[in-house]
Amino acid sequence: MTTPGIVVQGVQRSFGPVQAVRNVTLRADAGRVTGLVGPNGSGKTTLLLMLASLLAPDAGSIRIDGIDPVTNPQAARAVLGWMPDALGAWNSLTSRETLSVTARLYGMPAAAASVRADALLTEVGLVDLADAPARVLSRGQKQRLGLARALVHDPRVLLLDEPASGLDPQARIDLRVLLRRFAAEGRTVLVSSHILSELEEVVDDAVFLMAGVTVDPARVEAASRRARPWRVRLAGAEPSSADVEQVAGALRVPVESLGVDRRDVVVSFASEDAAAAALRDLVSAGLDVVEFAAAQGALERTFLDLGEGRPPQQPTPPGPLPPRAAGPAPVPPAPVPPASVPPASADPGPVAGESEATS
Repeated sequence: MTTPGIVVQGVQRSFGPVQAVRNVTLRADAGRVTGLVGPNGSGKTTLLLMLASLLAPDAGSIRIDGIDPVTNPQAARAVLGWMPDALGAWNSLTSRETLSVTARLYGMPAAAASVRADALLTEVGLVDLADAPARVLSRGQKQRLGLARALVHDPRVLLLDEPASGLDPQARIDLRVLLRRFAAEGRTVLVSSHILSELEEVVDDAVFLMAGVTVDPARVEAASRRARPWRVRLAGAEPSSADVEQVAGALRVPVESLGVDRRDVVVSFASEDAAAAALRDLVSAGLDVVEFAAAQGALERTFLDLGEGRPPQQPTPPGPLPPRAAGPAPVPPAPVPPASVPPASADPGPVAGESEATS
């Protein structure tokens, strides 16, 4: 039995005439990584700000590890770590000082704060920049520091907004390992990202947010079951018309139903089972298959399909689903320790509203 770390029911939030979040319902379980997927302007950042207790919803309810962040923001902030999509650090402080000061704001003694800062700098790969001021860090280095800052007080719930933005390939791999480790430790991890290929490799569940509303799970399921393209690469530099004809013949499909993209023949399959059967047919026909892979991940295909506004259809052949769908500014300048920030405001001012409404 999974334990919900985040529960959201019917949440709404407007900025003047703009309804940034119209109706969001989601659940993110402890011990799992949940992805928050949606286009720009869909309300993701506004939702995360409400979960972080930095905005109060106009309607609906939120629980963070069983705590209401509106009525008890200090208790909520004590159990959650918030990583905005931009660091918002104190530019004159070094990386080590940023983490030490944050730890002190959470009530940690000075000696313990220093030890914690050093440990986190090692974990996120910033030891060489420990004494560099935040203003000289690159975008990716600031992202690492932002993650470390969210982890200072060892939170049970993590809210991460575009954590992979600006990271180099090795840092993205390290981030995936960290997120899976956090889930294995029993934490609740909610990640918002536009990099769906990265998200698909780490999440257990997915919430789709469109125009401020969480997409109905039945619609997500229907979208996920539609055919998606796969790439077939045969030995040789470039696919020829003969290659396309051979693939079509082995799969017993019309030649005109296949496409060509650089070195690959592209063919659509309704499910992974159908793709596996096709691969067997290609090999049995004696074709020299050197690569066979989905051209799009399940999350990306579902996202694109939902973005086309197609209505849900009755699922046809059973196939793999993306991670389970769950019902589902400028960034604040610093973390929000329990003792240093006032309760969530019903009116954050025009700046936060302008950011989400125009993003």
